[in-house]
Amino acid sequence: MKLFIYHTPELTPPDPLPDCAVVIDVLRATSTIATALKVGAEAVQTFSSLEELIEAGKQWPTEKRLLAGERGGAKVEGCDLGNSPLDCTPELMADKRLFLTTTNGTRALQRVKLANSVITAAMINRRAAVQYLLEKQPETVWLVGSGWEGGYSLEDTVCAGAIADLLVQTENVTVGNDEVIAAIALYQQWQDNLLELFEKASHGQRLLRLNGSEDLKYCATLDSLDILPIQKEPSVLVKW
Repeated sequence: MKLFIYHTPELTPPDPLPDCAVVIDVLRATSTIATALKVGAEAVQTFSSLEELIEAGKQWPTEKRLLAGERGGAKVEGCDLGNSPLDCTPELMADKRLFLTTTNGTRALQRVKLANSVITAAMINRRAAVQYLLEKQPETVWLVGSGWEGGYSLEDTVCAGAIADLLVQTENVTVGNDEVIAAIALYQQWQDNLLELFEKASHGQRLLRLNGSEDLKYCATLDSLDILPIQKEPSVLVKW
């Protein structure tokens, strides 16, 4: 297994796609996706544009779907939900499809949706992602951070480092680019203070201004969910 980390979808090579792509948007899309599936959502369908989400939602029975839209960290008017994993309760999500569009994470999913295998990871389900990769042994793996509007984000890179830190301890994993080494170093420096790092990060600061401190605490919790979202068809994620 050869491991590559890309800080944003824009930094990924144009061709070829990897055997497995791991999309990371810790604050908060991939944390929300994992939580929604854990509490009983039928699937999470992602969209890069709000217009596409609304149109697709119209084709689904109202009682069987929830529209979740976020831009700039805030809930989009007209949607049922924003992008907080704390809104994902069993009572709300059970047997429903979550239609989700966010500022960054859903754009990253669009970039790699044609890869042989696509999974999503966050701090909360880091170990589940690692277990999947060790079991399936894809030849090439991209850990793709979502970043913020094309730029670097600390929280996605430290999560990629947390995944890589476990993987490189096994004999059959090799490092594909320098970003892997840098991400592991970031994680090893901050592994005992992830919440503090998230609070320093620019998007963490943005969420704090939007009263998102509880979201930060939740998203900074390592290995709290034994759930792995996997793409069953382009842009549709289910529980593996």
